Amino acid sequence: MPVKITYFVHGTTTDNETGISSGWSDAELSEKGVRESKELRKQVKGKKFDVVFCSDLKRSADSANLTFGGIVEIIYDKRLRECNYGDLNGKPSKIVEPKQEENITKRFPNGESYEDVEKRIQDFLDFLKENYDGKHVAIVAHKAPQLALDVLIKGKTWKQAFAEDWRKKKAWQPGWEYLLE
Repeated sequence: MPVKITYFVHGTTTDNETGISSGWSDAELSEKGVRESKELRKQVKGKKFDVVFCSDLKRSADSANLTFGGIVEIIYDKRLRECNYGDLNGKPSKIVEPKQEENITKRFPNGESYEDVEKRIQDFLDFLKENYDGKHVAIVAHKAPQLALDVLIKGKTWKQAFAEDWRKKKAWQPGWEYLLE
């Protein structure tokens, strides 16, 4: 049986608001991000999830707790972290973002590539398939893991995933659905 995945991105952070690409740096949710996470709780009310997995980075953990805390078990998993930008963690987005597509196969200095993220997410998906077959899981995480799902589950190339990323069109929605066969 397939694993149904509903993917949620963490709320807006203070880094997002100031044009910083956090990467593996911990960033706080902004007031807006706290409101978004609490509003999402209302939007998902009535949806049944067997478990919530979330990145162990603070912004995702805080979002998951504000949205799902006390409702369903939350499991923190470092495989769901954002791409490690290495020396560029916490640097201005105007520097980091133009380099993202250059780093699909090539690692960021002292960091990882998007293919490295893909390997982490494949390992996580194998774990889900083995342990949560037929279940409905929620994931609260970041941009890179979501793009990796587009590559691994929806069959996109990395270039397509970047080109079609909802963030470019500011087309946020309360969850994206994936079916892991």
